[in-house]
Amino acid sequence: MGIGWTELIVIFCVVLLFFGAKRIPEVARALGRASREFKNARDSVVNEVKDGFAEETNKEQCKNSPDSDKKA
Repeated sequence: MGIGWTELIVIFCVVLLFFGAKRIPEVARALGRASREFKNARDSVVNEVKDGFAEETNKEQCKNSPDSDKKA
């Protein structure tokens, strides 16, 4: 169950009345920028977490490798 055409038209009319025709492109640009910033921040956090897990995995593999006994 989602939003139907009638609801979309009503929402658009309310937005048009609330912001006016001249402000809608500005609001859309601001929403686009905010969405892009949120996506970039999310991707940055995900990459940091993946890098952290990769480092931990590499440390564990180095500890458990047979070569680690020879180096010590």
